[in-house]
Amino acid sequence: MDAILTNSALVPRTILHPVCTVTSTSSAPIASLVPRYSKNLFLASRTQRRTPWVCNTTYTAPKFSITCGAITEINESQFSDVVLKSDRPVLVEFVANWCGPCRLISPAIEWVAQEYGDRLTVVKIDHDANPGLIEEYKVYGLPCLILFKNGQEVPESRREGAITKEKLKDYVNALLEAASVA
Repeated sequence: MDAILTNSALVPRTILHPVCTVTSTSSAPIASLVPRYSKNLFLASRTQRRTPWVCNTTYTAPKFSITCGAITEINESQFSDVVLKSDRPVLVEFVANWCGPCRLISPAIEWVAQEYGDRLTVVKIDHDANPGLIEEYKVYGLPCLILFKNGQEVPESRREGAITKEKLKDYVNALLEAASVA
């Protein structure tokens, strides 16, 4: 048995084993996810150390929404009506809650929705909640921007990854010019 010397006396040192495992999809500190009544997370007795009791508790934090003021978040059931049957061009942004670049360009996409609101509809689709659309349109990177016009994906309109506001403005202007010519 291990021992430590304290005030000239030998005091047995016990090895502490974790009792409870907490996993989360949240970015909150793990201490805030553990229930208050389970502050004592360790076993100390020798018998319990041989056969530790482990409580595998999984905590799933509520997901937050990425929706913004001028942007509508849609799902698979709304896709046909909102995007494919629209009478004007629709810029679709595929995003996910866990995607850092998606959150990074969110203000720029909001700006596009407000700036081009008279000529363009902007919608967001959650990657995790809509696997059918992800598979159908082969979205491999996030964020992914695709322009649709007359129910069809505009050729050369797909763009994946983060983008600056200036490049996004050039991208949208070029797409709208190409869409108006076609």
